Amino acid sequence: MKFTKQDLLTLLIGLFLFASCKNPDGVGLDVDPNSAIVGTLVSNEPISSQTVKENDVITAGLARHPLGYIVDPIFGKTESSLAMTVTPSSTSYDFGTSPVLDSAVLVLNLGTQFYGDTASTKYSIDVYQLTNKITTYKSSDIQVHNSTLLGNFNSKIFPKTPIKIFDIVEGKADTLKIVPAQIRIPLNTAFIQSTILSLPTTGTSTNAKFIDYFKGLYAEVNKTSTTGTGGIAFIDFAGTNSYLQLVYKKTNTSSGIDTVSVNFPINNSAGTVTANIKHDYTGTEIATQLLPANASTQYNVTYLQALAGVKTKISFPTLADFTNKYGKVVVNKAELVVDLSSNTFGYPFVPAQRLSLYRWDIAEQPTNVPDHNQGSQVVSGDPRALSDGVFGGYYDSLKNRYVFVVTAYVQDLIDKKLTDFGTFLAPTSLTEFQVTPSVTSAGRAVIGSAGNTTNKLKLNIYYTKIN
Repeated sequence: MKFTKQDLLTLLIGLFLFASCKNPDGVGLDVDPNSAIVGTLVSNEPISSQTVKENDVITAGLARHPLGYIVDPIFGKTESSLAMTVTPSSTSYDFGTSPVLDSAVLVLNLGTQFYGDTASTKYSIDVYQLTNKITTYKSSDIQVHNSTLLGNFNSKIFPKTPIKIFDIVEGKADTLKIVPAQIRIPLNTAFIQSTILSLPTTGTSTNAKFIDYFKGLYAEVNKTSTTGTGGIAFIDFAGTNSYLQLVYKKTNTSSGIDTVSVNFPINNSAGTVTANIKHDYTGTEIATQLLPANASTQYNVTYLQALAGVKTKISFPTLADFTNKYGKVVVNKAELVVDLSSNTFGYPFVPAQRLSLYRWDIAEQPTNVPDHNQGSQVVSGDPRALSDGVFGGYYDSLKNRYVFVVTAYVQDLIDKKLTDFGTFLAPTSLTEFQVTPSVTSAGRAVIGSAGNTTNKLKLNIYYTKIN
């Protein structure tokens, strides 16, 4: 057979490429042609993975607070209720002469995120008065409330649909205006009349006095009356768009009867708002994996769920011996590829939009891996740290996976500058990267393990051997 020079050159290049790959099965997999890396590829390093329970987290002062109930065939039942501190619109607020309440509405401004069903589920949300003011803040803390029902919302939730409401202006005609999506829950007028409008100005002389007196409101989903799969809404208490609205009439000596609208704020700056979150994994594979007796078992899939649910602990048991096996190396690029398990997602149980990847330090405290240790104004970071977009962790809907760039972390593990005390994958908010359990998102994911034959958890290491 006659070879041209060009044919020989092509053959030699092909032989070189295949000879330099330690694992031929990795050829052509998970390589972005726009960012091809020169060097030897190793993609068969073992990774162990284990589903573990998240710890409780403080739920006061969040960017948004979860409220809802969802039944997931894989992750079981999740519910989140809200305890809300209500404060006066101003200190020593005066309701005027002979005030008579027309309406009281609890207004909950929907945030930008919603997880679950908005097409068919009809949500039933009950509102009660808190028995005590809020003094505990963990996600597992139960906020005791009175048994008298004050109000109920019974409707579908449309988190992206603005609504029309009447703006009550004292001394002027009411006007119709459009506001962002809200949940509006009418409250018992007799209760608000007797507890708030009948209160003298001394009762609102300070926020603390009013909170001691009124305690606050409690909202929870009525699981019996809610129909369908359900979902988790996220309420915005960071701004001023959530409040208790009171519309009442008072006597004006000059113009007779005036209609007045006043908003009693419910927000992080005025008072405390907390969420109580419950997960019920009864009858699920998650419950099996969380049993202490199964802690050392390697399963084909593991689980990740926000709202302080579960996460996956991974470890790289052989990286510390990488030099003994391959010699001293420079890692050109390392990627952790996280495949979703097939047939475990679909509306309304969509995959988490983003995952976080972080590690434990020697004290088993969560900290960023070097590739995402960006530092802050008060703490210096790692000079090798990458931007969020380059570091990765965002859901790839085309390949149903997440990819992290962990070059610096792998190099430090190989060089034994860091010890693998545990590395973790967990859902995080699309807009905030968190190394603590996320309660500002509700996403979940089922991911393959390193031993899964179809959906893998894989570490791609491109390296150059040095003397």
